[in-house]
Amino acid sequence: MLEYLKTILQKVSFDAKLFEKELRKAIRSLRGTELKELRNWCYLQFGSVYRMILNRHFSKAT
Repeated sequence: MLEYLKTILQKVSFDAKLFEKELRKAIRSLRGTELKELRNWCYLQFGSVYRMILNRHFSKAT
């Protein structure tokens, strides 16, 4: 599931609103270790572009 969600986020990363929508769905569908892995991966992949979005949603999730 985690790999699938990563693929989706990569494919929608061209649009901030779509990225945020898919990120919310991804966070809701994962728990524990997988959520931490997604968080780390997202910051590595998209931290320079979508840091504010990531901070907003991951701060609520943890």
